[in-house]
Amino acid sequence: MELFDNLALGFGVAFTFQNLTYAFIGCLLGTLIGVLPGVGPVATIAMLLPATYALPPVAALIMLAGIYYGAQYGGSTTAILVNLPGEASSVVTMIDGYQMARKGRAGPALAAAGLGSFFAGCVGTLILAAFAAPLTEVAFKFGPAEYFSLMILGLIGAVVLASGSLIKAVGMIVLGLLMGLIGTDVNSGVARFSFDIPELTDGVGFIVIAMGVFGYGEIISNLSKPEEDREVFTAKVTGLMPTAQDFKNMVPAVLRGTSLGSALGILPGGGALLAAFAAYTIEKKTKLSTGEVPFGQGNIRGVAAPESANNAASQTSFIPLLTLGIPPNAVMALMVGAMTIHNIQPGPQVMTSNPELFWGLIASMWIGNAMLIILNLPLIGIWIKLLSVPYRWLFPAIVLFCAIGVYSTNNNTWDIWMVAMFGVVGYTFIKLGMEPAPLLLGFILGPMMEENLRRAMLLSRGDWSVFVTRPLSASLLAVALLLLIIVALPSIKSKRQEAFVED
Repeated sequence: MELFDNLALGFGVAFTFQNLTYAFIGCLLGTLIGVLPGVGPVATIAMLLPATYALPPVAALIMLAGIYYGAQYGGSTTAILVNLPGEASSVVTMIDGYQMARKGRAGPALAAAGLGSFFAGCVGTLILAAFAAPLTEVAFKFGPAEYFSLMILGLIGAVVLASGSLIKAVGMIVLGLLMGLIGTDVNSGVARFSFDIPELTDGVGFIVIAMGVFGYGEIISNLSKPEEDREVFTAKVTGLMPTAQDFKNMVPAVLRGTSLGSALGILPGGGALLAAFAAYTIEKKTKLSTGEVPFGQGNIRGVAAPESANNAASQTSFIPLLTLGIPPNAVMALMVGAMTIHNIQPGPQVMTSNPELFWGLIASMWIGNAMLIILNLPLIGIWIKLLSVPYRWLFPAIVLFCAIGVYSTNNNTWDIWMVAMFGVVGYTFIKLGMEPAPLLLGFILGPMMEENLRRAMLLSRGDWSVFVTRPLSASLLAVALLLLIIVALPSIKSKRQEAFVED
């Protein structure tokens, strides 16, 4: 009964005119940036963080959350219609979705993506509502030692679940941890790694790194390709609803994708991208029914499963943020920044100290998912027209908005130069095949790890055994060690690499 009372409180908060308006703005912006290639939710939320200063905390977080899960919807539209993933997690949707579009079945493909996303989003939100309170009770048992061990597990999870080379993933996390040390030491007041540059004594801004590595890095990468490779060819959309046979094929795929995405979204470093890849891999291993189109040639399951998985994961990734204060991915790390701007400490106390914010955000996700299904199915034609904007006009606008967003945070031109520098770094990462998400996780968790390590050492009077003598801390470290051992096994290592490589 308590759950229903809390949800009633949440819907009371979410159904105000102001919050409904910001939920709609977030969903619309999310869909738009999902549709536009080269712009992701990380860069968009980073750009809009300064704008949330003037908003009430609930409205600000509802809007930013809408951008995040809206981008998962929008990314599938261009992946299906023009073989261009607007979002990283839509790469797998593109494989069969575009083949369906080429055969004149873009309508059923888009409907499968939209309906699968809507179902998965609702289930993900239900899981978030049901498990948030029990997890919060566990979170209150966490001390500095437990938090440190949990962050170690989070970083190892990011290494295990990152695509590509393990060595590269470890290197990115270590680089992120080192960058997190730049600035003034809280205890001694001494500047560290600032190289006598006054602007670095406050450290490097998270928004600066996020915009540079993701936003500018992607733009430089796009501009490095010949213009003909950046052209967009639109496919004709005929019909909208899938057939009865399509529904028969896609329902089990949607259920499998939703279950997988809900579980992987909670894991640090997992999220929508891994969920989409894993769901597609499972569907390929599932036997084809009689007369079913092979995968890679326009199988509707290849659209429904990854789209369900990435939307379920985007909802459940709020669980570790809201209950433990641990961001499981780069977007959630930005949400921590948004909460900090409004003097809200992410973690278990949010549910008790800000119940309107906590349950209002959860309720807004249901409303947002309904808004997205209404937005995405009728407005496909408009999104296609947006794609016809030449890239030579699109990229300067993105660069300008990023520069304005960064400058407005500190009113400092140094930040703009830093974004440009990190743009080059981001492009280098793309060329070297290094995934930047672990770097951002390392950067955001590094200072928190250091703080909790110092607290644990002070409380234990310098006794390192505190991390293994406390049961919860020891369990978390044991899971982290087990993950490392499993991923190091040759058979698992080869299987892991196969999951990120398409036939």
